[in-house]
Amino acid sequence: MPTPTTKPASPPLTQAALRIKGSCTALITPFKNGAIDAAGFQRFVEWQIAQGSDGLVPVGTTGETPTLSHDEHDQVIELCVKAAKRRVPVIAGAGSNSTAEAIRFTQFAKTVGADATLHSTGYYNKPTQEGLFLHFKAINDAVDLPFIVYNVPVRTIVDISAVTMARIAELKNFAGIKDATANMARASQHRQLFDRPHAALSGEDATALGYNAHGGTGCISVTSNIAPKLCAQFQAACAAGDYKTALVLHDRLMPLHDALFIETNPAPVKYAAWRLGLIDSPECRLPLAPLTDASKKAVDAALAKVGLLTAKAAE
Repeated sequence: MPTPTTKPASPPLTQAALRIKGSCTALITPFKNGAIDAAGFQRFVEWQIAQGSDGLVPVGTTGETPTLSHDEHDQVIELCVKAAKRRVPVIAGAGSNSTAEAIRFTQFAKTVGADATLHSTGYYNKPTQEGLFLHFKAINDAVDLPFIVYNVPVRTIVDISAVTMARIAELKNFAGIKDATANMARASQHRQLFDRPHAALSGEDATALGYNAHGGTGCISVTSNIAPKLCAQFQAACAAGDYKTALVLHDRLMPLHDALFIETNPAPVKYAAWRLGLIDSPECRLPLAPLTDASKKAVDAALAKVGLLTAKAAE
């Protein structure tokens, strides 16, 4: 499809959607003896809010949604909404490579009071750009709830082009983008194609600084599971245009950004959260494996370097 020559009109957004910015945590899902630790999860949500997180994203990739049953998926969203008590926006993971399933997840999220949903698509069935647009149009037309488009080609195979994103941005319930391409130009390319106010969120902690410099408004962060206060301070500095302070905070957090992806997410971050006493168990569900001893040492070292764990404890 050719690049639009004029920018589309901007449909109004809900106040809840306009609040989505800053440091939004891609929440882990704590397990205990193989089952969801409901009480532990809600304590974790409460701690996240107390530490200054600006938004909460349950049942995304970091929440191990591929291994959750539909009932468990619903349970985690409802637990998060109830614990958040409208203090910060809840952006419920609702992505699927089945459009009908994505609509079903979105309907449930609306029913329990989520502020928005987050959708990735494309994995395995590899749709065309037209298929991607039609997927989001179907969600938009079926459920009146703001949605965030999650572009993560490293996991979904397909990249949502800037031109396709501009088409999606014309839909009534479009509220923003989570961009995990690590392509710094994307935020600028999107602004060239549409000027509708929207949440422009990085989905990649290590490049969030550059993304914000290109006009981003926040990050859906893995690192903020264990360093929410520092991540919130970093995003606040970016929002204020204080990139000198933001760079200092970015450099402090960078060891964690690296270490938390030493093996497949979320195994490293769940280990780190357990190490810090934030959850009762580091367990993930298969096919994710427990961290190797070498990776545990690397995560411990990063926690110590950032100041979240004493050097002695990391030995």
